[in-house]
Amino acid sequence: MIRGRPRAFDPDTALDRALDLFWRKGYDGTSLSDLTEAMGINRPSLYSAFGDKKALFFKVLDRYLSGPAAGLLGAVEDGIPAREAVASLLNRAAERAEQPDRPAGCLLVHGALCGGEEAEEVQAELARRRAAVEVALRCRLNRARESGELPPDADADALAKFFTTVQQGMAVQARSGASAAELRVVAATAMAAWPGKAS
Repeated sequence: MIRGRPRAFDPDTALDRALDLFWRKGYDGTSLSDLTEAMGINRPSLYSAFGDKKALFFKVLDRYLSGPAAGLLGAVEDGIPAREAVASLLNRAAERAEQPDRPAGCLLVHGALCGGEEAEEVQAELARRRAAVEVALRCRLNRARESGELPPDADADALAKFFTTVQQGMAVQARSGASAAELRVVAATAMAAWPGKAS
């Protein structure tokens, strides 16, 4: 029986290298040549294992959300008080400013901030994934209002929009050189907008 030749590379390692490259340079700033060099494979192997550049980027997003950003949605689940969950979300954004082995900021924010028509689908996918964080936070804040963690007149929609906007802005500031200490001050300032008394 003839067997196919085994891959001469580790797909997980190659995907991690692609993640790091896209995170540092963005979708448009990363060329296929950059990818094949960083991943240690040729173009036919890349296409065979991961598809085209866009398909690879979408796989990278999945890996990002299950790896470096695994706590992004988990931070707003029901395991801890809502106020603590939101503070955790913002403080994690601050910590991403000074990761010794990772680029600063958030791939979901920086992945495709600019680009031509060829990046429109990528931009739309990133927007969808950012929106999922806001939706999760809105649901958590609605539950917090129902349970008494927030006042009855608290606007969960506005609060979710506000805190996710701050979190995404912190990612931009991190990429621009803000320190984790500076961004923790931003997080604390944002938390001062929490309605009512801390639970």
